[in-house]
Amino acid sequence: MACASFDTNSPSTESAAEPQLDAGTGQTRRTLLLGALASSACLGCSTQARAGEDPPGSDERPQKGDLLVFSEGDQEGKLITAADLRVGGPPVHAWPKDPNTSVVRSASRLNEILIIKLDAADLDEKTRARAIDGIIAYSAICSHAGCPVTAWVKSDVGDKEVFKCMCHNSEYDPRAGAQVVFGPAPRRLAALPLALADGSLSVAGNFIGKVGAAQPG
Repeated sequence: MACASFDTNSPSTESAAEPQLDAGTGQTRRTLLLGALASSACLGCSTQARAGEDPPGSDERPQKGDLLVFSEGDQEGKLITAADLRVGGPPVHAWPKDPNTSVVRSASRLNEILIIKLDAADLDEKTRARAIDGIIAYSAICSHAGCPVTAWVKSDVGDKEVFKCMCHNSEYDPRAGAQVVFGPAPRRLAALPLALADGSLSVAGNFIGKVGAAQPG
C-alpha cells in the first residue's frame, strides 16, 4: 500500500483518506532521510576527529636511537645533519623522531630540543663529553615557568651569546651545561646526549636533568 500511495499515475477517484496517508508517509520518508544524512555527517565528523588524533608514541619522551628533525621553518620535518649547523650558532629547534615508525614526537611541547654547534674548546669538561664535534642539545623549555627558550643573544651579564627565555629573561650558558647565568630560572636546562647515525643527529640517551618548570607546591 505504501508503494501505491506514491504512484503519481493513480486515478483521481482515490478516497480522501489516501492523500492524507500520502502526506504522512512522505513526511516520514523525509524525516528518515534527514536523519540518515545527519547520521552520515556525524560519522564523517567522528572519522575526521579520529584521523586528526596524535599517533601512538608522539607524546613519549625522546628515546635512545631517535633521529632529530627540524621542528620549524622551511626544513620542518627534515633530518638534521652536522652540516646543517654553523659553529657559534644560532641554535636550531628540533623534535625527536622514531626511526622505526617515523612518528615525530611532537605531541608534547616538553619534547622540543635546542641543538647548537660551538667551538669544542669553549665547552666545559662535562659538556664536551656528551657533545659530538662541538654539537650539544638541551631541552627548549625554560625551568622557570615552562616558557619556550627561543633567543640566542648576548648575555646581560657578559660578552658571550646565551640561550634566553623572553618571558622572564632567564639566560642559560650552553658551554657550561646550560647553567643559569641570569634571571629567575631555578636550575639549568636538561641536557640530551647525542650521537651520529649515518650523518644525521640522533639521541644517545635520556634527558639529563628535569625537563620543564618545577611543579608548584
